[in-house]
Amino acid sequence: MRGTIALIGFGEAGSTFARAGAWGPLAKAFDVAPARRGAMEELGVMPCDSASQALDGASLVLSLVTADQALRVARECAGLIAADALFCDMNSVAPGTKRRAATAFAEAGARYVDVAVMAPVHPAHMAVPLNISGPYAAEAEGALRDAGFTRTAVVGDAVGRASAIKLVRSVMVKGLEALTAEMMLAAHAEGVADAVLASLDASEKAASWADKADYNLDRMLVHGRRRAAEMAEAAQMLRDLGIDPLMTDNTVARQQALGDVGADPAIEPLPQGFAAKLAAITAISKGEH
Repeated sequence: MRGTIALIGFGEAGSTFARAGAWGPLAKAFDVAPARRGAMEELGVMPCDSASQALDGASLVLSLVTADQALRVARECAGLIAADALFCDMNSVAPGTKRRAATAFAEAGARYVDVAVMAPVHPAHMAVPLNISGPYAAEAEGALRDAGFTRTAVVGDAVGRASAIKLVRSVMVKGLEALTAEMMLAAHAEGVADAVLASLDASEKAASWADKADYNLDRMLVHGRRRAAEMAEAAQMLRDLGIDPLMTDNTVARQQALGDVGADPAIEPLPQGFAAKLAAITAISKGEH
């Protein structure tokens, strides 16, 4: 690479990439936690006392800070980074947050890239999938490849698209994790964990997520009110067991809201496909029908 790699943030992701990529003196790093200087020195990375020092001479910048600091760090770096350098914001924040950060870079005449890390950095290391979007996505993909990343994909030229793919997916992935915790706490408390898991295995059907989304919307549109009543009872069961039904209470609300649309296939056929169903739900919620 023609310049150094600047790491803003040297936690799990930053240190993992520096080690796996064997960047050594090719990289400089800054982290607000002084204790991380030892890890930098161990990996041969140059420790820096400020973001400005880390950015000096860098052609590729990887921002790997905590989500609550991502926008502040981006705005700070926008005024410090070289005009021809690439600032890869790899933090898990909302698409709107990435767009606000990109605005600061545009105003400073600097180059900002939305990068979403699509899987845990362990054990993938440099093979972790990276989605990249924004006006400089193609250049960033080349630079990230040169740095050693092997699974990169440009997903569009709009800042926010890469992060939207990640966070919308996280609604399902992290939501299922939270639901799993709520389910297993109740199953264990009632002594029925083995039977519940066996029942889930028996009812599991192989289907694409597009088919699952379409099917699930069907069920809620037609049976949402009945299902909301059932889930209200499930929420009460959890309370009786001393478990806070954080996820289940909101399942009641979502089922009820879609059930209140009042879809009745005996009167009018349901829209075909999840996109058509979502359009109908949105129209009804806005009072267009």
